[in-house]
Amino acid sequence: MTTKVKSTTGQLAVAAGAAVSKTTKTAPATKAAVPAKMVANTTAKAVATAAKPSPVKAVNPPKADKPKKVKMVRDSFTMPETDYSQLVELKKKCLQSGVHVKKSELLRVGLLSLSRMSDIALLEAVAEVEKLKTGRPAKQ
Repeated sequence: MTTKVKSTTGQLAVAAGAAVSKTTKTAPATKAAVPAKMVANTTAKAVATAAKPSPVKAVNPPKADKPKKVKMVRDSFTMPETDYSQLVELKKKCLQSGVHVKKSELLRVGLLSLSRMSDIALLEAVAEVEKLKTGRPAKQ
């Protein structure tokens, strides 16, 4: 007894090993057209894939929120040579203590110190700083 099974391509496959004609979609009487081994493998694969349950995806636990990266801003400014030399001296002091520091880090330390001052102390410090003409220095 042969049973007909419709495949995914719309053709009929016969479980008992008979070949399927593409034009008539009926099983011919001869078994020699398709080897029985191929039909058995094809039907075994179809049964095996149909019997497998769909895989359940494991839900990953939510990741810890990463801190957002701080956007860097590049800027340029003008300062007197005496102030610039103070940056160099402060860098040397840090190196003698075994700490490597960049000029930008020293400027940020200064900002941190200024932000911790009281309003009166901050205004006094600002009054001590020489006012500079804005813009780039003239070429000599």
